[in-house]
Amino acid sequence: MREHRYRVTLEHLATPKEGAATHAAIDFETGNHDDLFVIIDKVRSRGQFDADTAASLALGLKLFTEVMLKNRSNPLFADINQPMRDFIQKLKAQQPPAAEAAANQVTN
Repeated sequence: MREHRYRVTLEHLATPKEGAATHAAIDFETGNHDDLFVIIDKVRSRGQFDADTAASLALGLKLFTEVMLKNRSNPLFADINQPMRDFIQKLKAQQPPAAEAAANQVTN
């Protein structure tokens, strides 16, 4: 399968409890059939979330759903497959808040 390849690095910057130890950074390599930078830009451009939240949502979904896709016959994912598809279609269909407000003004 041809795919984009990525190195993901996770750094533990702070803990909720002052003085608690942080974890050492981890990194791993993964692949995805989509260009994750394009997907993150699309979610960010909708303006529904701040930039970091949008990136977290996009990256988390894409990493998780790629595992689902590559393991589609695994019964672990059977119950979540269709709800995840529905959620992603709903996310893709949502308009940015400014466009939604403009659409509401036209209909009112």
